[in-house]
Amino acid sequence: MSPGPALAPDTTATLRPRTVAASRRTGWVMVLTGTIGWLASFQLTVDDWRLLRDPAYQPPCNISPVVSCGSVMSSPQGSLLGFPNMLLGLGAFAAVAALGVAVLSGARLHRRLWLALDAGALVGVGFVHWLIAQSLYELNKLCPYCAVVWIVTIALFWHVTVHCLERGIVPVPRGVLYVVRDTHGMLLSAWYGVIALLVLTRFWPYWSSLL
Repeated sequence: MSPGPALAPDTTATLRPRTVAASRRTGWVMVLTGTIGWLASFQLTVDDWRLLRDPAYQPPCNISPVVSCGSVMSSPQGSLLGFPNMLLGLGAFAAVAALGVAVLSGARLHRRLWLALDAGALVGVGFVHWLIAQSLYELNKLCPYCAVVWIVTIALFWHVTVHCLERGIVPVPRGVLYVVRDTHGMLLSAWYGVIALLVLTRFWPYWSSLL
């Protein structure tokens, strides 16, 4: 009896490449958000160190009774994990910028690395929104450098998420993908608009006094 036909090897695992390239737009977003976030975190770290050495030191971001970062840095919310929050930013944003440079150089990152980056950005967004709530409704202060970190963290999360959806790293229904891809700029603008509206209404007595 002749042997039956050989079974074809299972190629399912090879249909989905382990490494995924990214557009230059995604690479530039990573480089810019990582660099800007790192610079803001660095300035906060320098000011925090100077405050520790000299409690009378006035950081340059202490602009008014509302727009100020000195009291924010010295608050319990400024050291949620037992050390200054900006130290997290120094490490995280440096890694994002380095990965962005790699993407712009043509590197293809592993799917798990993209997932880890997106998950880390999601955690960062959650942390940022907690800080926004604390700043507006507990500390009653608006820290300029902190606001910069808020902006770049949201932008990083949104663009990396869109990338993961477009490349199939995070599977979603095709209809959802089309909506996100076609309106991602508008959705991000709306996200920023809600935060700006919260800041405007929370400190409206102060803003109106400047008019």
